[in-house]
Amino acid sequence: MRSLLYICSALAVMGLAYWAYSENYKTKAALDTVEDLQRDIGLMQEELSVLRAEWAYLNRPDRLRDLAEMNFNRLGLLPLAPEQFGRVDQISYPSDDPLVVTETIEVSGEIGGETAE
Repeated sequence: MRSLLYICSALAVMGLAYWAYSENYKTKAALDTVEDLQRDIGLMQEELSVLRAEWAYLNRPDRLRDLAEMNFNRLGLLPLAPEQFGRVDQISYPSDDPLVVTETIEVSGEIGGETAE
């Protein structure tokens, strides 16, 4: 009976050792994946900062003004002026009253060769 207990204990220890070994390698693989993702995130953040700098450079007001003047015949763009903006009190907001349907209209016709009723 004792030898059976020793054998079961030894098998349990070997099983737990195998499980710990496999979990160790899974953890190392997950850490490698996280490291790769963090490197990719860093590269993408760097690329994003370069793209933002390029966008700011391309959207300089003097450059855009020159482009609008060069392409005025095709685009018809004019510079913004204060007179083009409205005031807040000029905005018409919809009323809070719900719309009331007073008349209904019967609609019938053919759709794709079939008669709709």
